[in-house]
Amino acid sequence: MTTTGATRHTRHDRRMFAVMNDRGAQALYATAARRRTAVAAHVLLTAAGVAAGIGTRTSEGQWPAFALLALALPWCLATGVINGATRGLLELRTHVLDERQLAERDRVRARAHRLTTYLLAGAVVGVAAGDWTGQVRAGTLLVPVLAALFVMHWLMPLWVAGLAARDEPAGEAWHEPEAW
Repeated sequence: MTTTGATRHTRHDRRMFAVMNDRGAQALYATAARRRTAVAAHVLLTAAGVAAGIGTRTSEGQWPAFALLALALPWCLATGVINGATRGLLELRTHVLDERQLAERDRVRARAHRLTTYLLAGAVVGVAAGDWTGQVRAGTLLVPVLAALFVMHWLMPLWVAGLAARDEPAGEAWHEPEAW
């Protein structure tokens, strides 16, 4: 197995490429509206998961833990739909992607970084305003806000990539790179 340069594609690389480019579920993300729906569902499932996760710490009951478990499968499925729509843009290793995909991944990450920066700024202003007005103690908000922001920072590139993915030209068939 030879490739360009000194990079070798491992069995893991080939398997992940095949999984991320499997067109079996293409109907779920074939149009922009379906991709937006998948991203919106993922955002809602993530928000519910974060709320349930925070609830496990703040609630005396066990329902948040069960809710978190119930959300795991649909969240994973929505993640898979978005990864399929982007052909694994964020999941595949750098040496597996071509120059166009690397440039797209850089654009997606830059846009996600900007959005996350705005969300962080809004959170700082919101927590400071709540503390300044005496409505809420900043210490009370620290863990939930940090947890929510961490998850948004982690997933924002996936959401942006899912929204930025384009419709594929009709008749374009998937194939492994010739170097494999």
